Amino acid sequence: MQQQLLLALSETPPPSLDNFIVGGNAAVLAALRGFGDDAAARGLYLWGGHGSGRSHLLRAWCSARGGRYADAHAQPDLAGLASAAALAVDNCEALNEAGQITLFNLYNQARAGAGHLLVSGPLPPPQLCLRDDLQSRLAWGLSLEVAPLSDAEKLAALHSHAMGRGMRLSDDVLSYMLLHVRRDMPTLMRLIELLDTASLTAKRPVTLPLLRELLSQTSSLPL
Repeated sequence: MQQQLLLALSETPPPSLDNFIVGGNAAVLAALRGFGDDAAARGLYLWGGHGSGRSHLLRAWCSARGGRYADAHAQPDLAGLASAAALAVDNCEALNEAGQITLFNLYNQARAGAGHLLVSGPLPPPQLCLRDDLQSRLAWGLSLEVAPLSDAEKLAALHSHAMGRGMRLSDDVLSYMLLHVRRDMPTLMRLIELLDTASLTAKRPVTLPLLRELLSQTSSLPL
């Protein structure tokens, strides 16, 4: 069972617009669902702190639009992605000088009608440490904040997910998860599914000791 659980926990479902936990981001999700349809809207900038769900949304949008995703932390060759009809550039604040120039040019191309460009960063455009001309381009289109889920919203979503599987989770189990597990919702929800599997396999109730045993078996994974 241990090996099966390790494998399952490493296979979290891919990000999609449907499995994004909305919280206070209904307007952001609505904008993304329509972004790519309207020929007049060519650029969209999302900003929010760590764990807000920015990367999930960019990957999900690319998947829905058949686009290309690039994480600026990897210093990608953005020029090589210029032909993509739908391009998402995550963590733009990490771009080096050459990458910033390329992103500036991509904005100009998008504005001229060549594809749609979705970009994200941790702060509003004027607060980013980027070239002035790129900052102005980031502020050119619609700019939306992605608000992180509150702990109360996370707990409500996790309770709902568990109830949908016929599980009853105590507050101490959920609180322990929020304290000791990576706090992004796909990981937390996948862990609930694995707790359910472990409980059924071992014929034990879902308790804090069972959760601790499961987590002790997953120390090699990025939780």
